[in-house]
Amino acid sequence: MKPARERFLELLRETVAAGALVKLTLGKHRGPDDSLVNLFARPVSLRGGPHLSLLWRHRTRDVTKNLPPAEALARLEPLIGSDFLHAHLFTRAETAQLECEPGGAARLRRKAAPTAPAAPEGPGDHDRVKRRPLDPSAPWLQALGVTHPDGQPRAGMAPKLRQIERFAELLGGLLREAGLPAGEAPVELVDMGSGKGYLTFAAAALLGDGGRVRGVEARPELAAFCNQVAAGRGWSGRLGFEAGTIAATPLGRLDALVALHACDTATDDALAKGIAAGARLLVVAPCCHKEARPQLAAAPVLGDALRHGILAERQAEFATDALRAQLLEWAGYRTRVFEFVSTEHTAKNLMIAGVRAGPGGDPALAGRIRAFAAFYGIRRQALARQLGFDLGAG
Repeated sequence: MKPARERFLELLRETVAAGALVKLTLGKHRGPDDSLVNLFARPVSLRGGPHLSLLWRHRTRDVTKNLPPAEALARLEPLIGSDFLHAHLFTRAETAQLECEPGGAARLRRKAAPTAPAAPEGPGDHDRVKRRPLDPSAPWLQALGVTHPDGQPRAGMAPKLRQIERFAELLGGLLREAGLPAGEAPVELVDMGSGKGYLTFAAAALLGDGGRVRGVEARPELAAFCNQVAAGRGWSGRLGFEAGTIAATPLGRLDALVALHACDTATDDALAKGIAAGARLLVVAPCCHKEARPQLAAAPVLGDALRHGILAERQAEFATDALRAQLLEWAGYRTRVFEFVSTEHTAKNLMIAGVRAGPGGDPALAGRIRAFAAFYGIRRQALARQLGFDLGAG
């Protein structure tokens, strides 16, 4: 009989070739990157045809790549039994579990799959295989012009529907990680910069009667439209929209704050508001990064690279969002930075999520934050200013 690892790899190849893969989970990491915990693979359908979506779950961030099946398998196979000692394969008909020992011994167990596997919870979760997080035929999706009554997306709205569903997947896992809902009081969630309300309605649908959701939008006509749709669904008591800016909107008791694609320092305004309100969960997807770019004065070795506008822009994005994540950690939040949706659906695909974990104020972390800011020449940053954090202090 062939060795257990070889039999598992053959089964994996056959499953992918037959289009029967539900998901693959690699665990018990023993590779060189100490921050890596798991690697997940699941099938996705993209414009270029079937792909495998690979998710590397680190302790503080997630990284996702969508690859053609052959390329994905070429990356996965060498890791199974080496960097990852455990591998769990879910197919439509069975599950197979490979357990390897550091010395090379391995055991393969297979059994029929009576039900689809439960998905892991968390912001990198791609695996809602039991049920979709939202009903695509829901009246609110129809009223917002996303889907037809049969649940199929309207012309040009398929990427938007995928974005909405992905947001609901992520938010569900993050709410659980933050211990929400907890107790009898409904979850208080605010969406700062709610726009046409796609994701605000998704949050309300996800929370149901256990939540009270509030959307804040600078354009009065959009706030009025969303209130009309919410009233038509009978949601007026648990979902409401108001016209206003992020900076000028007062917040009361708050459990969770969402701000997706708030421009430039509006993302910082939203984070500062959520921290001040004691939110247990903060979720932002930053947009443009104008504040940091003119300040960039990184090490001379980067000078030639940063003469190119597109590279300077991306460097400003990296520096700004990395600084935001570090400041959230300093403020007492366990923070992750990860891909929201594939760049094929939207270029604004980075998400920062923070779950309140403690009082914050770690002086060692503060020193590292200042060193990071100094490396890039960043002297002013909106979130640091609102938190009272001096980037230039020694």
